[in-house]
Amino acid sequence: MSAWDEVVGEFERHLAAERGVSAHTLRAYLGDLRDLHAYAELVGVAEPSGLDVGVLRGWLARQHALGRSRATLARRTAAARAFTAFLHRKGLLSPDPGPLLGTPKRPRALPHVLAQDEAARLMDEVDVEGPIGLRDLAVLEVLYGTGVRVSELCGLDIDDLDTGRRTARVLGKGDKERTVPMGEPAVRAVQDWLRRGRPALATEVSGAALFLGVRGGRLHPTTARRIVHSRIEEVGEVPDVSPHGLRHSAATHLLEGGADLRSVQEILGHASLQTTQLYTHVSADRLKQVHRQAHPRGIEP
Repeated sequence: MSAWDEVVGEFERHLAAERGVSAHTLRAYLGDLRDLHAYAELVGVAEPSGLDVGVLRGWLARQHALGRSRATLARRTAAARAFTAFLHRKGLLSPDPGPLLGTPKRPRALPHVLAQDEAARLMDEVDVEGPIGLRDLAVLEVLYGTGVRVSELCGLDIDDLDTGRRTARVLGKGDKERTVPMGEPAVRAVQDWLRRGRPALATEVSGAALFLGVRGGRLHPTTARRIVHSRIEEVGEVPDVSPHGLRHSAATHLLEGGADLRSVQEILGHASLQTTQLYTHVSADRLKQVHRQAHPRGIEP
């Protein structure tokens, strides 16, 4: 094993055990470091101890020349910073060149969301025949009704639900636990799934998983994404969105309904309020309503 592979292995364990990064972030960072390793060897740097700001900037400049997006460049910069900081703490790199790297500003594009009537049509017109139909409706209702991430939805166990209090206990990014409220439609859909759908799919491998795939195992995020897209296509007259689009929709509709930003931040599990502010693109009708109700010279009805 090369010195590079050995230290990357240690870095992987550090990210997973000490920093608690998500599996998605871990895969992305390791992929970024493989690319950095290839570039470093190309310019004659065989070991991690040879990394300096010139090598890192050259690597990022090459990524830019290859047409990588700003989001990808920002993530690769973050991966490089985390890696060089780890090397510095281990005494393998001095000084740490990571803080000298600039971070490309990510575009803050407005997320695509469903209108409230579109979300209602989707939930009302889903075919709920059989255990798969009951499961799929429950998946849609929980995604939209709670605003959870698709990975959080798939990680739910039966005991994470408190249907009496209408809440769910969710394990989010960085293994941070939070409690989210569930509306009556979501609770009713989950109860129907548990009573009339899940027993038909459950096997010895199901364990405590709330949502199951057709073979009885825990529902995979890829399958959950496919459920959302296929059910939207079946209903028709509803714009195609991903599970994250339903999360965007939930946040937007909460704010349009008068929820304060801090409460929405807690529900979504955002570490920073700045992230939640992305959802403040409320509709023109809502803005007019607020202006009419609150401004002394508001818009005439």
